[in-house]
Amino acid sequence: MTPVRISPFNDTTIAITNGDSRQTMFNVQEEANRLYRGKALAPMVRASTTPLRTLALEYGADLVYTEELIDRSIRETVRQENSVLGTIDYVKDTSQLSKKTQKKLSREQRPCLILRIDPSVETSRLICQLGTGEPDLALEAALHVHQDFSAIDINMGCPKKFSVSGGMGSALLKDPVRAAKLISTLRHHIPKPISCKIRLLSTAQETVDFVEQMIAAGVNAVAIHARKVGQEATVPADWKTLEKVVHQLRSQHPTFPFLLNGDFYDRDELQELQLKTNASGVLLGRPALYNTSLFRPLEQSLEDKTKVIQRYLQLAARYDIHFKNPKYVVCEMMNNRRAPTPRVPHLPQDFSSGGQTIAKTCNCSSLQQLFQVWNLEWKGMGRAALGMVEESNATTTTTNADAALAPGEHRYEDSYFLGTHKRAAIQDQETDKNPVHKRPKVEIMDNDTKHEEKKE
Repeated sequence: MTPVRISPFNDTTIAITNGDSRQTMFNVQEEANRLYRGKALAPMVRASTTPLRTLALEYGADLVYTEELIDRSIRETVRQENSVLGTIDYVKDTSQLSKKTQKKLSREQRPCLILRIDPSVETSRLICQLGTGEPDLALEAALHVHQDFSAIDINMGCPKKFSVSGGMGSALLKDPVRAAKLISTLRHHIPKPISCKIRLLSTAQETVDFVEQMIAAGVNAVAIHARKVGQEATVPADWKTLEKVVHQLRSQHPTFPFLLNGDFYDRDELQELQLKTNASGVLLGRPALYNTSLFRPLEQSLEDKTKVIQRYLQLAARYDIHFKNPKYVVCEMMNNRRAPTPRVPHLPQDFSSGGQTIAKTCNCSSLQQLFQVWNLEWKGMGRAALGMVEESNATTTTTNADAALAPGEHRYEDSYFLGTHKRAAIQDQETDKNPVHKRPKVEIMDNDTKHEEKKE
């Protein structure tokens, strides 16, 4: 394939120069208007990996986001074509890892996987979400991966301490100049739509003003989560303010892609608010974990939750995912710990017919054991898991209990789900104190932000 050279640009139309010197004009905003529509799987750390993304697409999702990928982490990966799985893998350069981890990976003969993509399923419907706060790093990361994505999204809503102290996530809401610089830098060099996902600010007008600044900087789509920084997930999303914000923005930008996010557990409510706001689409996060078949059209009934989880586990085996990741996701599917309190009575978690419990799921130490708990026939890992024909040189493992995790990636304790919240809180604090990808703390001059950081 002839390499493609990207000419820097300043407006929505860019020139892509092919090897024969011909230029194809490509309107990025038109592509964004086409792409950012309908129902999307929201970016969720640990959850929005290959199995859940492909499951969401099976059930009818129009597009899917990756989990947040930290700029420093993804830019240090090596892109590999995995002929055994039929995937594109981004794996850690082992030279960047500790000697201890290098020995472990060598012993297990497994890569240090950061991202896995199935181009046969996800092409033209996959968005990369970056966790970043520095334009140069954002550009390096985006240039490294953009060939495998339809668009690049900047996380401007994560309230976690690690993101905020590194100038990423919701810290950008307090620093619109730097946020705009991130957008304009990527728009000037990346031949794909650039979007951002934000939260509500203190007032509806502040939210509108922030979005307007991102649009002026060149952003092609904006998703708005209907909660403010600091609001717990157990508190219902603020649809009233979200509706006010989107109405005001829509009056000034009649065709621009605005997407809604927050508590869409009911498809009728989802459709009603989308029609009221004339939003382009919606993002489903925790509702998609509760029942991924929410992506089905209204005329189709929801799938039984047990069947949803069983299919998810089959896809986890098909993509040879480390067992801790699907174990975490299944536990999230089985509980309502982060659902809005008024919703919980209407979100039954009944798996009594099969005898599955969170405790039994947490007790598993391999994907094969998860299959046993969920009454699934074990066929191995990789394509064999779905009865797909293996290539002649393909090898399939029988269990991934010892598969290597990227250092610090996707780690959690079963105490998250077993009620020992104090242990989970301690684990969170330790993770914050010892982040894997260390980055300098970004000083944010806003006094309110400084107060919020001290309060955390």
